[in-house]
Amino acid sequence: MTNWETGPTAYAGPASLAPPARVPSPRTEPDPLRASGAPLWLDVLDATIRTCAEHGRSEMAEWLSRRRAQLLHPELRVLVVGAAQQGRSQLINALINATVCGAGVPTVVRHAAAPAAHLIRRGSPAADWTAPVGVQDRIPLGLDALDASIAEATARLPAGAPVHAEVAVPRSLLAGGLVLIDTPPLPGLPGPADRDVRAVTDLATSAGADLVVYVCEAGRGLDDPEIALLRGLSRFFPGLLVVFTKTDYAVDWRRNLADGRDRLARAGVPAATTAVSSALRLHALRADDTALNGESGFPELIAHLQKTVAAKPGSLARETVGRLSRITLEELAAPLRDDLAAQRDAGMPEAVARLHATQRRLDDLRKCAVRWQNALSDEIGDLMSDIEHDLRERTRAVLAEADQYFATADPAKAWDEFEPWLRGSLQELAETSTTWLAERTEWMAYQVASRFPAEAGEVLPPPALVAAGAPGDDRVPGLDAPPVAKFSPGQKLFIGLRGSYGGVVMFGLVTSLAGMSLINPISIGGGAIFGGKTIRDESRSLLTKRQAEARQIVARHVDDVFVRLNKDARDTVRRVQRALRDHFTAVTEDLQEIIMDSLRNAKAAADQDVAAREQHSRRIERELAALAQLHTQALALNGRA
Repeated sequence: MTNWETGPTAYAGPASLAPPARVPSPRTEPDPLRASGAPLWLDVLDATIRTCAEHGRSEMAEWLSRRRAQLLHPELRVLVVGAAQQGRSQLINALINATVCGAGVPTVVRHAAAPAAHLIRRGSPAADWTAPVGVQDRIPLGLDALDASIAEATARLPAGAPVHAEVAVPRSLLAGGLVLIDTPPLPGLPGPADRDVRAVTDLATSAGADLVVYVCEAGRGLDDPEIALLRGLSRFFPGLLVVFTKTDYAVDWRRNLADGRDRLARAGVPAATTAVSSALRLHALRADDTALNGESGFPELIAHLQKTVAAKPGSLARETVGRLSRITLEELAAPLRDDLAAQRDAGMPEAVARLHATQRRLDDLRKCAVRWQNALSDEIGDLMSDIEHDLRERTRAVLAEADQYFATADPAKAWDEFEPWLRGSLQELAETSTTWLAERTEWMAYQVASRFPAEAGEVLPPPALVAAGAPGDDRVPGLDAPPVAKFSPGQKLFIGLRGSYGGVVMFGLVTSLAGMSLINPISIGGGAIFGGKTIRDESRSLLTKRQAEARQIVARHVDDVFVRLNKDARDTVRRVQRALRDHFTAVTEDLQEIIMDSLRNAKAAADQDVAAREQHSRRIERELAALAQLHTQALALNGRA
């Protein structure tokens, strides 16, 4: 970058660009905000900052405080923004006739008696660009190869470090306080308007910008997303300027300029517009051609910027404060209006609603008491029926197995083996029944507890309370062997002789027909056969009798065990029923007492709530009235009552 003082730096031109927005008519009545000699926009801004702090919006108060410091500074910082390849950097270079922008980093260009350039490293992306930095964060740059020097300096810094370049050049255009800020292309522009407006406003706040210049190539004109972006920016930045560039390449730039002005006017965007050619400007400066310079459009742009610099302490600051204050006050008033409307539309006060809810809880508790009592009664009845049926089925299974055993076994011989099995089976039956009864009573307690509402919390009785009724002694007594009639040898001899008599006679009569005597070997053999059969038949008859007697004894014994276990189970169920009834009755009474206390408290709080709501509504109305008064003053700053 050489030849810093080559070419003119300012030209006379029109007083201002032709803005498409409506110009306010002059006031005919005295302005109440001009009663004192102090800058009244500063009073409105300070009042707005205090109001933000009073409403707990410290971030808005800080933002307005930064804008306040910017407005009080004599410099006019102009932020040049736009999409990629629209001629932003070339526009600034042409304005000051020096190649200072386009190195890929934000560049702040200001006046100085001697040229100088530095790369500024900031603490964070949102840090104030105008804040002083240390010597280690201010890196000198070479003026002759500014782009290479910036690239070399940024390469030595950590990746992504927030930096911007500051370039000072001796230019009369900048000597009046004009500061030009070149920015990288807006990412994704055109994109969603809200996102782009937020990006530009954040950048402008950090850079301390007072004015935004939006750059658009004249060959294509403004599209709908850009119109939306400009509409959003106009809310924050009065004096918004749209510059159409590269008119030397665009054949229809005049038509695009007129169309852009019409579209901005229809969208209600109060932005001034102009069209320039940076290439013609630079060529005119090199050739010292005043006519060509006028054709480039830059004299009109320079005159507009100089006029804006002069207007900053007055109309520009007043317009800016008016818009910022209105935006801030409307944002502060919105939640207050919503709160007031919500209170008016709420109808029933919260305390009254709590009172009704507590009354419903009391009614639900009464219904719950009926439900759990019915559930306990039903469960007890089912449990008694089920335990008796279970015992009956288990004892029948034991009897069936005993009958099957004595179908072949002789009680006189196998009783010592059978009796331990019978005692063990009945003992196992009693233990199983007791365990099942304990599990069933726990399940029953859970079923009754489930009838209580969830707000009652844990209402299950302690396990010891349910298990307290279980029988403690499940031992089954032994069973003595049944009396057995002995089949002695004498009885066997007598039975054998009685049976053999018939055999001897029958066979003797048959053999007598053959001439043999009644007593002969054949008749004696037949008598022996008949005697043996009689002894065997009598033995089987006695075995069958012993088996039947054993079955009867076992059946009576098992039935006695069943009756005792059934009686113990019923007594246990009754004890559990009384324990559960007493426990859940106590729980119900405790809940009822708690709800009654809540009912009394809710009734007492209802009157207090109504009074508090009225007081809160009056406070909101006073705050809204104060905001409305301040909003009226902000409107007056913009010439609107």
